[in-house]
Amino acid sequence: MTVSADIPTVRTRTGDTVAVALAPIPEGTVVAEGVTALTEVPEGYKIALTDLAAGDPVMKQGHLIGWTSAAVKAGAIVHTDNLVVDKDLPAISAETRALSPIPEAHRGTFMGFKRADGRVGTRNVIAVVIVGNCAATAARQAADLFDEDELEAYPNVDAVVPFIHSIGCGMEMTGEPMDLLRRTLSGYARHPNVFGTVVMALGCERNNLGVFLEQEKLEVGDRLKTVTLQEVGGVVKAVETARGYIEAMLPEANKCVREEVTADKLVIGLQTSGVDGLSVLTVNPVLGRVNDLVVASGGTVILSETPELGGCEAALRGRAGAEAAEAFDTILAEWQERSAGRDTVLSGRLPRSAAEKGVTTRLERGFDALPKHGSAPLAAVRRYAEPLGDAKGLVFMDSPDFDPVSITGQIATGATMILMGTATGNVAGTMPAPTLKLASTTGLYQKKLADLDIDCGPALAGPEAVEEIAQATFAALLEAASGKQTKSEYETMRETEFVPWSIGVLA
Repeated sequence: MTVSADIPTVRTRTGDTVAVALAPIPEGTVVAEGVTALTEVPEGYKIALTDLAAGDPVMKQGHLIGWTSAAVKAGAIVHTDNLVVDKDLPAISAETRALSPIPEAHRGTFMGFKRADGRVGTRNVIAVVIVGNCAATAARQAADLFDEDELEAYPNVDAVVPFIHSIGCGMEMTGEPMDLLRRTLSGYARHPNVFGTVVMALGCERNNLGVFLEQEKLEVGDRLKTVTLQEVGGVVKAVETARGYIEAMLPEANKCVREEVTADKLVIGLQTSGVDGLSVLTVNPVLGRVNDLVVASGGTVILSETPELGGCEAALRGRAGAEAAEAFDTILAEWQERSAGRDTVLSGRLPRSAAEKGVTTRLERGFDALPKHGSAPLAAVRRYAEPLGDAKGLVFMDSPDFDPVSITGQIATGATMILMGTATGNVAGTMPAPTLKLASTTGLYQKKLADLDIDCGPALAGPEAVEEIAQATFAALLEAASGKQTKSEYETMRETEFVPWSIGVLA
């Protein structure tokens, strides 16, 4: 989906000391009254609007993003060689407002799978889950038999998916890393997009199958089966047994049919994959508006990627009640402790891809991300893969800023769709919750048409264009929730994106 629009040359707000180049600017171009580009300025990069002395604050889109480390002439590029964050940050106020609920009669609807617990799925899959890596080959072989040809007789079943990971053994038997893994696996087993699950184990993993089931209160029955390789006689027997369980589940899974439900049943995981200097003007405002539309419809949006907040944590925390704010503070303190003295985003190291696309400081990246948070109050905070429970509205779930890991946690928490903005053209696709991807620029969208669903480039034209794209994205979200395949589903990207967090390793 793309929207046509007329795009100006630069974008500023009152009080800004730099402008953002909305397209490549040739040397000698007049970009503002009395300001001429001293060099060629790449798309998304910043150009000084006035002479700046060393140590001057730099304002972009109404936010402080750093201080000059050297004198900068008007018309010069402001980037990594002359912009730093080396001072204490000022207090940041929260921007929040109560959203007017959309009356039920006027909410969007989608065709979903109603589950017994009241949740609604957007897909109907059978999962093959492993408690530890030693059962990975058997799980993959068991699931791979059920390809499109095998499932042709079961049109209401979307897929049989093996969820393979690399941990579960060689780790502490108790404590948060093991608890995190277990709640991730159980989150998938209980997921509203999952009809039934086969759990496979070698038999001697530290993530013991019996303890896992007991701790997560999972009961074996018609829709939850277990297979232990060492008990049934090895890989071949385990694969045969697991396939038998799947074959028995398929007829019952196929009895599930889509029914019309209102958008308050949506649970959306919101993601960013790669940033550029234009994200603050294109994809992030669109994501924020869609965020508000979902929440106003009574649905739930899960924010994550804790390091992305980058010095702007107070802006989100200020939108939380006392309980959520306390939980948020605990998570931030853990991150600071884990990141101290390490080469991480929280310690100031930005991804190389961000710098190459005009993003200079951690503070700039954090402020650029704020528009995607929308404007609703922060209703609840969850640890990685912790169930939503009765939380509704805008929810924050802790995760590293690594897409597959963050998305895995969001799905385990309960996300039934993933909405991802990207400045790099991420090819990720996920199951059981599919991914709808938004491109930050038209050039990126056109370059990767096979991977990206929506073009946010025309949002550069201003608020009306942002609103138009957001409404189209919300409609596309409802269509995808109703079963229309996203681009990543066409490409059969799914089980390889299941990556539980090895906590303490990723920062």
